[in-house]
Amino acid sequence: MTNQRPEADQPGDPSPAFGGEAPSAAATLPTQYAPAEVEGKLYERWVAAGYFEADAGSEKPPYTIVIPPPNVTGSLHLGHAFQHTLMDALTRRKRMQGYAALLWLPGMDHAGIATQNKVEQQLAEEGLSRHDLGREAFVERVWQWKEEYGGRILGQMRRLGDGVDWSRERFTMDEGLSKAVQTIFKRLFDDGLIYRAERIINWCPRCLTALSDIEVEHEESAGELVSIRYGDGDESIVVATTRAETMLGDTAVAVHPDDERYAHLVGRTIALPLTDRRIPVVADTHVDPEFGTGAVKVTPAHDPNDFEIGRRHDLPAVTMMDENARVTVHGPFLGLDRYEARDAVVGALREQGRIVAEKRPYMHAVGHCSRCKTTVEPRLSMQWWVKVGPLAQAAGDAVRDGRVRIHPEEMSKRYFDWVDNMYDWCISRQLWWGHRIPVWYGPDGEVVCVGPDEQPPSGEGWHQDPDVLDTWFSSGLWPFSTLGWPETTPDLAKFYPTDVLLTGHDIIFFWVARMMMFGLYAMDGVAPFHTIALTGLVRDQFGKKMSKSFGNVVDPLDWMDAYGSDAVRFTLARGANPGTDVPIGEDWVQGSRNFCNKIWNATRFALMNGATVDGPLPELEDLSAADRWILSRLNATVAEADAYYEDYQFAKLSDALFHFAWDEVFDWYVELSKTTLAKGGPAADASRRVLGEVLDVTLRLLHPVVPFVTDTLWTTLTGRESVVVAEWPSDRGFRDPSAEAEIATLQQLVTEVRRFRADQGLKPGQRVPASLDLDGTPLTVHEDAIRALLRLQPAGDGFHATASLPVAGATVSLDLSGAIDVAAERKRLQKDLSVAEKEEKQTQAKLGNEGFLAKAPDEVVAKIRVRLEAAQADIARITAQLDRLPQA
Repeated sequence: MTNQRPEADQPGDPSPAFGGEAPSAAATLPTQYAPAEVEGKLYERWVAAGYFEADAGSEKPPYTIVIPPPNVTGSLHLGHAFQHTLMDALTRRKRMQGYAALLWLPGMDHAGIATQNKVEQQLAEEGLSRHDLGREAFVERVWQWKEEYGGRILGQMRRLGDGVDWSRERFTMDEGLSKAVQTIFKRLFDDGLIYRAERIINWCPRCLTALSDIEVEHEESAGELVSIRYGDGDESIVVATTRAETMLGDTAVAVHPDDERYAHLVGRTIALPLTDRRIPVVADTHVDPEFGTGAVKVTPAHDPNDFEIGRRHDLPAVTMMDENARVTVHGPFLGLDRYEARDAVVGALREQGRIVAEKRPYMHAVGHCSRCKTTVEPRLSMQWWVKVGPLAQAAGDAVRDGRVRIHPEEMSKRYFDWVDNMYDWCISRQLWWGHRIPVWYGPDGEVVCVGPDEQPPSGEGWHQDPDVLDTWFSSGLWPFSTLGWPETTPDLAKFYPTDVLLTGHDIIFFWVARMMMFGLYAMDGVAPFHTIALTGLVRDQFGKKMSKSFGNVVDPLDWMDAYGSDAVRFTLARGANPGTDVPIGEDWVQGSRNFCNKIWNATRFALMNGATVDGPLPELEDLSAADRWILSRLNATVAEADAYYEDYQFAKLSDALFHFAWDEVFDWYVELSKTTLAKGGPAADASRRVLGEVLDVTLRLLHPVVPFVTDTLWTTLTGRESVVVAEWPSDRGFRDPSAEAEIATLQQLVTEVRRFRADQGLKPGQRVPASLDLDGTPLTVHEDAIRALLRLQPAGDGFHATASLPVAGATVSLDLSGAIDVAAERKRLQKDLSVAEKEEKQTQAKLGNEGFLAKAPDEVVAKIRVRLEAAQADIARITAQLDRLPQA
C-alpha cells in the first residue's frame, strides 16, 4: 500500500474560460445534454484558438500522424469515422501530454478515375464528352468541379471532431506535391526502377484505362463452363472455359509435363476451331492435371497466367479484343461485343459438334471496376511499371530489423506475404485527370524523362506521354511530400519520420507497402513511420460486410444527428480490438449516448452539491474509506489507460473507462457521497473536494475519445480554458488496498440484497423495514449509506423479520409482510418452476436417447446440453426464491 497523501492531479492552465469570467458551475449547464447545440460551435472555438496547429519551431519532441487522404469525391463513411476517431484519440492525448510539436496532418487524394468519372457524368448530362472539350479544357473543368463539389468530407471531419492542423491541409495535385511526384519519378527512372513494357493489366472497357488491383472488386458470378474439343482424331484434346470468345486469341494448349494422357501430343500442333490456325501443345507445370480435363487453352494476350506460360514457351500473343472489348479478329465475329461474341462462338462450335459439355451455372470470381461496375478485362497493354524488387526488399527489412513495428504483431505475416512476393507495379493510367507521366518522345524514337526543374524537349515531333500516374503513386509519397519534400523544410526536419500510421489491414499492400518503399528510397533509408497500427474493418451488428446490395450501409452523419458525435466515436472505439473487424449497431450507439448523458448528469449533481477542484486534497486521515477507495481506483485507472493507449488497445481502454466512470464513480461513489453530503461538516467538505478531483481526472481521461461533452463539462467544473490543452492525468501512485477491500465488502452486501429484493418482486424505490447486524465487520460506519442504497427503513415497533440474509459477515433482516403479496408471488414462482422442470425432463430424455445421439449433429446435441444446464440453473434459482419467501 502506498500510504502517502493522495495528491491532486492539477488540470492544465488555470486561466479563465474562453475570454470571460469563470462560469457559475451547475447554473451554466442545461438539465439535459443537447449535442447539436454544443458540438459545431465548440469545434470552431477549438480551431480559432489554434489548439490543433503544430509548431515546427518547438524544442519539444514531435508527434506526427498523417491522415490517410480520403478521395476528393468521398464522403464520411463508418470506416473513415472509425479510423479518424482512433487517430484523434491518439493525438488529443499526446497534445495533453505536452507535445507542442504535434502534427495531425489532413488532406485529400485527387482520386483520378473516381473524379474523372464524376465530371464525365456531369458532361454527359450536358450532351458532351471529354473529347468534345479536349484535354486542357477538361482538366480545367475537373478543377472547377473540385472547388465546387470536392472536399465535402473535410467538413464532415470537423463534424466528427477531428483535431487536425487545417493550416497544413494538402491535396495530392497541389503544386508542391506535384513537384514531389515528378522528382521521385525522375529518380526512379534514372535508377532503372521505372520502365515501360507490354504486360497483362486490369482493363476497364468503360473507363478505358488500366486499373490497380484495389480498383478491382471480385464477386462470385454465375458463368457458363463449356468444354470444347480442339483438333480431331488422335490429336484431339478437350479444354474447358467460361470465356469461349477468347479462343480466337489462343496460341497453345497446355498440359502438365507428367500427364501421360497427353504425352503423345506435347510438341505437336492441333487445329484451332473456327480459325485457319494450328497451335502447339506445350507442357507446363502451371497446369493442374487433376482439374477438369487436365488441359487448358492458352491466350497470352488476355489472361495473366497464360501470359506467363506464353513467355516461358515463346508463344505469340494474339490480341483478339480492342479497348472497348470488341472482337478485332477478322471473320464472322469481327466487331462483336465480348458477350455477343461469346454466344456466337459457342453457337458456331455447337454447329460443328465441338461442344463436349456445358455446365450452368458455374460460379467463379469475376473482377469488376470499383467505379463503374463494368467487368474488367485482362488485356495485354504497353504500360509504365515500377521494378519493385529492391524497393520491396528494403520495405521488408525495415520491419524485420525492428526499425518499424507492426501492431498487432501477428499482422506482420500478412505484410511479409505482400512485400516478399510483390509483382512489378503498373503505374500508368489512360486518364486525363492526374499527374501526367513526365516522359517525352522524340521523332526518332527518343525517350526523355524530365525532372521538375528541367525544360522538356521541344520542336517538331516531340510529344509528352498521354498517360497519368496511378493515384497510389502520389499517395505513396504522402508522409514526406506533405511536409515539403523534395525541399528541406522545417516541417520535414521536425515531423519526419511520423510516429504511427493507423489504417485498415485491407490496404497493407495498396498503400502501406508503397509508402514504405518510397519513404525508404527517398529519405535515405529512414522509414516513414515508427509503428504501423492496423485496424479491422467496420461491419454491421451481425458481423456482415456493409454493402449497398445488402441494405446495411450506415451513414455515420445520421447517427451523429440522432445521438451526437461523441456517442458515435465512443461506440467505434469500444469495438476497436487491434487487427480485428468491428461490428456496430444502432442500439450500441444509443447505449453510448446514454453514457454521455450519465456523465452529464453526474457532473451536474456534483456541481449542484459544491464539488470543487480548488486547493489540495484533504489529508489522508480526513478522508473516508469511500474517498480513499475512489482515489485508489482513480490512480489505477490512469495507469491502466496509459498502458492501453501505448498498446493501441482502444476497446480495452474504452471499456476500462466506461466501467470506472459508470460503475465505480457514478453508481457507487456518487451514491455513497449523497449520504455524506447530506450530513454536512468536514466529511462533506472532503467529499466535495474528492468528487471534484475524480470528475476532473475522469473527464480528462475520457476527453480523447468523447471530446465535446467532456470539454463542456470540464470547463464548467474547473473554470479553466479547455480540456483540449489540459494536462493529461498522471498516476500519483496512491493505492489503498484496505479501503478497496472495505468498499468491495459493502458492494457485495448491497448487490446481494438488491438481487434478493428483485427476486421478491420489490420495486427499486420501495422502502421496507430492516434490521442490520454489522458488528464485527468494517461496514458499521456505512450503515446510513447501506440503508440509503437499499431503501431500508429502521426496524420499528411491530417489526417481524420474514427473511434474513447473511452476507459478508453481516446479517440483513427484512420484514416483507405487507410489502409483497406472498401467495401471488409463490404462485408465480411455482408456475415458473413447472416450466423449468418440464424443460429439464425433455432435454434429459433427448440426451438419454442413444438413437438420437447417434444421428443428431454435434452442434444440435451441444445446444440441448446448454438448454439442460440453463433449466437446472433456473430450478435452483427459483427453489431458492421460494425457500426465502415468508411463510403464509
